[in-house]
Amino acid sequence: MRVRITECIDIDLATEKWMCNRCAQELGSAHASYKQGCVVRERDPHEIHPPRGPNKEFNFSFDPEWMRIIEYYCPNCAVMVENEYLPPGHPLTWDIQLDLEKLKEKHGFAGVAGAAAKAGVATKAGGGEEGAGSK
Repeated sequence: MRVRITECIDIDLATEKWMCNRCAQELGSAHASYKQGCVVRERDPHEIHPPRGPNKEFNFSFDPEWMRIIEYYCPNCAVMVENEYLPPGHPLTWDIQLDLEKLKEKHGFAGVAGAAAKAGVATKAGGGEEGAGSK
């Protein structure tokens, strides 16, 4: 079962893998950053925000010595998955960390009932008793 996480990224709950939702390319384990499975491109801010006005030193673009634009692309279909502004040499960020068990529970994924039964937790799917707070 695939669940939409961002505009371009899904998670496959069965395999616990990040997926491009345009072409279904696997982007790696959901226990790590999806960015590790992407093609990464580092760009000079002046390529994106060209200097404006008469003074090329004083403008609204970032100084490339202080800031870089990092773009992440699906390695199969080349859709831009994410981008971020980072100082040169900064490690790539890990921006999405999910509680996979809670996500599976929320979406009624079949593998959760068995795991919950092992843990001694009653669920409707597992045939246990309903708790005091359930409807």
